[in-house]
Amino acid sequence: CSQCYSYQSLLEPGLKSNASNAPLLLQNEHKVPLKIITDKIQEMQEFFRLKVTGELDSNTLEVMKQPRCGIPDVGRFSTFPGSPRWRKTDLKYRILNYTPDMEPADVDEAIEKAWNVWSSVTPLKFTRVCEGNADIKISFAVGSHGDYYPFDGVGKTLAHAFPPGNYFGGDAHFDEDEYWTKDLKGHNLFLVAAHEFGHSLGLDHSNVLGSLMYPIYRQTETRNYRLPQDDVEGIQTLYGKEEASRFF
Repeated sequence: CSQCYSYQSLLEPGLKSNASNAPLLLQNEHKVPLKIITDKIQEMQEFFRLKVTGELDSNTLEVMKQPRCGIPDVGRFSTFPGSPRWRKTDLKYRILNYTPDMEPADVDEAIEKAWNVWSSVTPLKFTRVCEGNADIKISFAVGSHGDYYPFDGVGKTLAHAFPPGNYFGGDAHFDEDEYWTKDLKGHNLFLVAAHEFGHSLGLDHSNVLGSLMYPIYRQTETRNYRLPQDDVEGIQTLYGKEEASRFF
């Protein structure tokens, strides 16, 4: 996740962004070789299926401004390098603190519902614990919060999560500077959490528009939410289908 905002970090407030001079200005500002900047822009344009120019045109800039997850991008559904996954199907999670934006009970409900999105199509089972050790820790934080990937205030990065592994493996962090809600007035906690928990289970981003693991936050109806097929295929690649639980 060290390159979380490698694209957006190329921009500075007030910096001119017309295609003819933006790369040169960016290079001078950040002391980054022009080819690296151009390559990063091209990678982003290819991922989001934009015209690949290597220049900061209006369509590219519009994508860069969207609120999103803090994990770098890849194509279609995919897993993290090495395909990390949990080696057990019963996982415990713990909510370490709560956002003041919502009632604690509403946070609990949103988090439980987000886990159910994934358990409904896999053998996985998620149980909340209120104290002691947990496989996955969930917290709200601002700025630098101890994992080397500081949040950036309102907008841009909404949250991030770590794939299965040591240290922060599976943990999910939400930017407290954002406004979290149980509806669509702010950032819907259920939708963002369901996306981040995909990372906690080992999924990387997808460039399939409409998939849950698409990196840009998009409001959608949350009642009777069903996991899109691209995400189903991705998570079942790691854990198998729900009816296959007896083999794990």
